[in-house]
Amino acid sequence: MAEITVNSSICDFTHKLRGSMKGGNIIVDIETPCEKIKKISHLEVPMMETMDIKDNYVIDRAKEAKCCSNCLVPCGVLNLCKLESGFIAKSLAKKAGSLSIDFDEV
Repeated sequence: MAEITVNSSICDFTHKLRGSMKGGNIIVDIETPCEKIKKISHLEVPMMETMDIKDNYVIDRAKEAKCCSNCLVPCGVLNLCKLESGFIAKSLAKKAGSLSIDFDEV
């Protein structure tokens, strides 16, 4: 099982994502205070439907839930799926520690 935290500083939400493989799907559960993300808080993501950024299961569910275009949770779910399916090594992710967007000049 993989577990990650998505810190959405812009909207002041912290989301806890957990995922585990079950057959060809990754079962993703999200603990979140966000009403939009609650609509997608339990997903059964087909492993092979996470490869294309334009046409994939997670982005489609985020669109249906009317997530904001700058929401970091769909990206977090995709990274969680990549971890659970072995497309990203858990040791590499642990070593990297985090991903971030820094607003240098605004």
